[in-house]
Amino acid sequence: MHCRDLDWWLARLTCYGSLFLGEETTVAYGDKTSGPNPILPTKGAARYSGGLSVHKFIKTVTWQRMSRSVNRDIVPVTARISRLEGMEAHARTADDRLRKYFPDEHFDVGLKIKR
Repeated sequence: MHCRDLDWWLARLTCYGSLFLGEETTVAYGDKTSGPNPILPTKGAARYSGGLSVHKFIKTVTWQRMSRSVNRDIVPVTARISRLEGMEAHARTADDRLRKYFPDEHFDVGLKIKR
């Protein structure tokens, strides 16, 4: 990129695989020596992804752990959202935990929709 205020552009551009700023920089540097990998996103993928880097090879994992007491609060919300989205099986997996952990209590986990 050749322009007067490189920092202004750098602060505002967000969708690119690798940006080469100023006449002192060339794509060849990025491809061969300065660090960025020459494999860059195509077909609009720069909107959500950058160039190839070690981070593309790092697996991100997520996990959740709930206590029994947390189920009292999270199940009604989970069940209602699931039913609203038509995912009855998801709702029932939540309902089952309420029945198991709190057998003597009543919870409103239904969804009343006016038709």
